[in-house]
Amino acid sequence: MSKSNAKAYWRENIKYLFILLAIWFLVSYGAGILFKDALNEIRLGGFKLGFWFAQQGSIYIFVILIFVYVRLMNKLDKKYGYDGE
Repeated sequence: MSKSNAKAYWRENIKYLFILLAIWFLVSYGAGILFKDALNEIRLGGFKLGFWFAQQGSIYIFVILIFVYVRLMNKLDKKYGYDGE
């Protein structure tokens, strides 16, 4: 793999990482703390949505983010020839 391809690979990798970390931050800090009062106006399964996000919802989002990251990285690896095939 050429040096320019390696740089492009890491540039794209870091871009994905920052996007997913921003989503992680918004869900954990935003939904659980900053937007808690606004979200508490909505009920989900009998619980206030702000409470639900702080206790359970963020965990679901984190697991989804892991699967999204794996999928994105597999596609990126194939695109740049790092898929091992």
